[in-house]
Amino acid sequence: QLQLVESGGGLVQAGGSLTLSCAASGPTFSTYIMGWFRQAPGKEREFVAAINWSGSSTYYADSVKGRFTISRDNAKNTMYLQMNSLKPEDTAVYYCASDRAGTPPRTSGAYDYWGQGTQVTVSS
Repeated sequence: QLQLVESGGGLVQAGGSLTLSCAASGPTFSTYIMGWFRQAPGKEREFVAAINWSGSSTYYADSVKGRFTISRDNAKNTMYLQMNSLKPEDTAVYYCASDRAGTPPRTSGAYDYWGQGTQVTVSS
């Protein structure tokens, strides 16, 4: 049974940076595709970024492209989201997600495994 544990959320001022981590434990085949999603109060959960096993394919929402960088260290079974130039509209609960190969990377409903979520708050 795959489990995902997130860390790194917190409060940061606009223009600042924050790095989120997602540590996976369990079957490796369940972490072929990993991604980040976020949900702000009153809004639907939205795609942020995703990455395949080798890191050869990355995907970003237009709203974060150029500011966020997704990466993974398979030796540590950990995925990262480096967030720079943060804006108040980035404020949300950020969720780590993972699944087997073949999962559409931008589609939240396609992922089988989820972390508990970590709060990111960006003050103006």
